[in-house]
Amino acid sequence: MDDRTHHTGVPGRILGALLDLLLPHPCAACAGPSGPLCAHCLTVLRRRPHRCAPRPGCPPVWAAGPYAGHHRRVLLTYKEGGADALAAPLGGWLAAAHTASGLARPDTLLVPVPGRGPPGDPRAPVTRLARACLAQAGGARAGRVAPLLRYRGRPRRQAGLGRAERLANRAGTLVADRPFPGASGEVPATGAWGAAVVVDDVLTTGATVAEATRALRARGVPVAGAVVLLERLPGAFGGPPGAGKAAERGPVRPPGGLGGPPRGGKADGARRFYEPLWTGEKSMYEGV
Repeated sequence: MDDRTHHTGVPGRILGALLDLLLPHPCAACAGPSGPLCAHCLTVLRRRPHRCAPRPGCPPVWAAGPYAGHHRRVLLTYKEGGADALAAPLGGWLAAAHTASGLARPDTLLVPVPGRGPPGDPRAPVTRLARACLAQAGGARAGRVAPLLRYRGRPRRQAGLGRAERLANRAGTLVADRPFPGASGEVPATGAWGAAVVVDDVLTTGATVAEATRALRARGVPVAGAVVLLERLPGAFGGPPGAGKAAERGPVRPPGGLGGPPRGGKADGARRFYEPLWTGEKSMYEGV
């Protein structure tokens, strides 16, 4: 999980709503006038969901795209820039991963990783993504959102930590509440749920997903898998020197922006792992 997020409150949300009415939204990917994500970028950035490489302690994890380039920029605009309108398109990406996982069923519990705010905060970024995901994956036919996880104390940020430090930093930090009747009006009655699917925004070392899985199983809630919005590509932790930095920077941009012609014939890491979903010319994806 990438811990960086914007701070919200009642005054901030009111101000944000007023600004949304008065000011146009630029596209979070290309900075064009048709935001929050223009139709062209929304199409070009869609990827075929991918089952992530195994991480210790994690169930099977599916991701909607790579944590690199424009995908990373869009997510950070949502989390840090307060672009709440991006929850819907990002939820659509997450819905594709949830559907591809084969776990989108009526008895599935989508359990979001909690934010840094109060327990059960419905405004937490990942909780909003889980709700948007469910709405676009089929609603009640694809499961129910169940915010069962909470931190024991104030979590320390993961940003800047290495693999071993991330794992140690998350160990024992989450507690799960068992589903019970009437919880937020969304959790099914005791004994009526199936398995849980952990939801997070970014998969890096897998420390957060592994800790969420441990906490849920300790409470007697079975975990069948996890879905994340973006996966940090192999090499960022423990891979060849410089591979993680290259993945984080993203591919070299072709002339003309997202839809420009390819520069060079070598596929980047994002394309190797996440195939574009595009019905036009293949060259429209090269270097995205």
